[in-house]
Amino acid sequence: MEKRINSFPPFIDKDSQILILGSIPGVKSLEAQQYYAHPQNHFWKLISTILAEPLKTDYEKRVEMLKRNRIAIWDTIESCERKGSKDTDIKNEEANDIVRLLRDFPNIKAIFCNGQKAFKNLSRQLKDKEISVKIYSLPSSSPLHTVGLDKKLPEWTQILHYLHD
Repeated sequence: MEKRINSFPPFIDKDSQILILGSIPGVKSLEAQQYYAHPQNHFWKLISTILAEPLKTDYEKRVEMLKRNRIAIWDTIESCERKGSKDTDIKNEEANDIVRLLRDFPNIKAIFCNGQKAFKNLSRQLKDKEISVKIYSLPSSSPLHTVGLDKKLPEWTQILHYLHD
């Protein structure tokens, strides 16, 4: 049975320079009320590796790591109907207002889309909008995405080009 689910508020502040956008939290993340909570999701391993910081298990310490490195996270979808966690099962989606977020937080220099669904959603939302932010599509950190961590890491490393300029 499909049920209506909602995204989390953005994790962002005035110092954020990089925005990582997913589609919408999966079941484990919704249960934990934490971004990328599924233990097999590669997000936190990728970020820790890129930043050369130890992988923390405590969510608050993970969030502090993002903040310290001026990384914001959010989702392209505000709400949708979905059974399970697959992006392919998303129906009746409502978009988050990414344009307004970029206007409210002008220090964002680059957006990295965590997976194709996020990239397609963002591209659709920004069509015909004039924004000066670079946009990149990254392989999904999801455990449902069959590409291994070692294959994802080189593309995710692009984030480093925008840190602490």
